[in-house]
Amino acid sequence: MKILIAPDSFKGSATSLRAAEAIGKGVHQIFPDAELVQIPVADGGEGTVEALTESMNGEIIHKDVQGPLGKVVDAEYGILPGEVAVIEMASASGLTLIPDNKRNPLITSTYGTGQLILDAMERGCREIIIGIGGSATNDGGTGMARALGFRFLDSHGKELPEGGGALSYISDIDDSEMDERIQKTKFLVACDVTNPLTGSEGASHIYGAQKGASLSDIQHLDEALGNLAKIVNSKYCRANENIPGAGAAGGLGYGLMEFCGGELKSGIEIVLDLIKFDSYLDGVDLVISGEGRIDGQSVYGKVPVGIAGRAKKKDIPVLVVVGDIGPKVDAVYDHGIDAVMSSVNKAMSLDEAMSRAYELLIDSASRAMRMIKIGMSL
Repeated sequence: MKILIAPDSFKGSATSLRAAEAIGKGVHQIFPDAELVQIPVADGGEGTVEALTESMNGEIIHKDVQGPLGKVVDAEYGILPGEVAVIEMASASGLTLIPDNKRNPLITSTYGTGQLILDAMERGCREIIIGIGGSATNDGGTGMARALGFRFLDSHGKELPEGGGALSYISDIDDSEMDERIQKTKFLVACDVTNPLTGSEGASHIYGAQKGASLSDIQHLDEALGNLAKIVNSKYCRANENIPGAGAAGGLGYGLMEFCGGELKSGIEIVLDLIKFDSYLDGVDLVISGEGRIDGQSVYGKVPVGIAGRAKKKDIPVLVVVGDIGPKVDAVYDHGIDAVMSSVNKAMSLDEAMSRAYELLIDSASRAMRMIKIGMSL
């Protein structure tokens, strides 16, 4: 029996590699002779850099950059074989870098994310994958663009301060000092939300409050992003503000399209293509994936569903091991997943479940294999 084990991380309790190891141990308790292939996977969000550098023997790069409020932070990204960089914008411009009482999307900036891009290009990378979840910003990617040589000017030709609030006053964009390597670099943006840049479903209205914006701030930020789009469309004759995902990460999705020529794609599909996941499916009898929680929303870009879609093309059954099973989970069974197993084996608190994640994953994988063994004997 050949089993491919490819879980996402279990947030706060087990990395994707650690989860794969635990599941593998559980499998071998019941099928000691099973051939196991273990691949850490991520969906473009938190843990993507770690998972890809581990699975592809890449290198983690640490870089001091400007955080979302201007303070220097130690950010990291990965460089993979083939001079491919993998960046999580949250490492440089993420919400978790700011205390709750200091969150203010009127002034937070993606400049540090741009510095990571610049560093990757300076190291020779000509393909850059950027996960854009978890942002603290609402600046339409203008901070990122500033780091790459763009200048955003008011009606008097004066450069504007950073942050989403100042976008209301943009009158012109100076790209005369844009880093020319941008045009020689492929940008893939891992994005699994469909929000446009502006409007009731846009970046400001949907995500502004969690970043510290008041109701009046949200309206101001939405209008500011609208002004940015107006100036960009006038200068470059483009209109990407309504593309699904343009509003991701406070408009960073939009900024990466406009200023870097980025392409927005499903995060899990980017990752699976990058690691050549389909090539690992040859001769596999069972695929086991996993994540911290699965529910009806997991059909929208989550690791287990993405993996199941690939496995089903080769008629390979898929088992998913999870920490928590949420509402409307039956939806995942229409997307290639055959069975879901909870790692929790008794009533326990969330803290206990997270602290015991490794041993619980071993146990749940073992229990699942016992069921498979029964099925084999019927």
